[in-house]
Amino acid sequence: MVSLSTWCRYLVHKIEYSFTLGWKNNLGKGWKIKSDYQSMMKIMVGKSLLVPFQFVPHFGQSWTHSVVVSYKRGQISDRELQDAVWKNVFQGKLTYLHWSKGEAMAPTIGEQGGTLLVRKIPSADPGRVFVGDVIVMKDPDDSDNYLVRRLAATEGYEMVSKDEKDEPFVLEKDQCWVLADNEKLKPKEAKDSRLFGPVPMTGIVGRVIYCLRTAVDHGPVQNSHYSMRKDSPVLEVELDVDDMVKNHKS
Repeated sequence: MVSLSTWCRYLVHKIEYSFTLGWKNNLGKGWKIKSDYQSMMKIMVGKSLLVPFQFVPHFGQSWTHSVVVSYKRGQISDRELQDAVWKNVFQGKLTYLHWSKGEAMAPTIGEQGGTLLVRKIPSADPGRVFVGDVIVMKDPDDSDNYLVRRLAATEGYEMVSKDEKDEPFVLEKDQCWVLADNEKLKPKEAKDSRLFGPVPMTGIVGRVIYCLRTAVDHGPVQNSHYSMRKDSPVLEVELDVDDMVKNHKS
């Protein structure tokens, strides 16, 4: 049974997701999103909308989380902003199921493929996805196709090849480097950054948080420590193994 504190942390993520999705869809150009934990409830008026709520974790400490979105007057009304946010909060989920085939991500995903629970990431950047995360991204060679790979480096990382003929380089802003988990595969077989080079982070659409290889072989995916902690309430609320089994392609 999901605890009250977990439900509240889950709601925090839904509100943040709603704001981010609204910004991405240009519902409010000029939005500035700020999210922070506060020890006391604050009431803000004027050019900001505050969505506050308070919860008490099982260990007795009182927390308040406030999501503040600032926007320029005249670009979007309070009603439009609130409608957009609450529609996303109360409708839909933060995750979706994705079928991944091939052996590139073995052993994380079975060699025959697996059914994945993916957390949606509407706007990927180094503050939302981290090195070590297993992500779903658009195929650089086919925008209608998606690849599952592990994030190995992000902007600012220096990339050094084992081949001395290749010059070192630094990943530029919004660039990342992705790799397949299966070390047995050659670069062409793995189809990762060793083949197609750096890719834009804007191509990342989600983070894999659970994998079902078979009806009796499934479990959480090992991502970065920060992401696993961040995703824990989402996983606890939205994971439905029976539904994953029902949708699994054997």
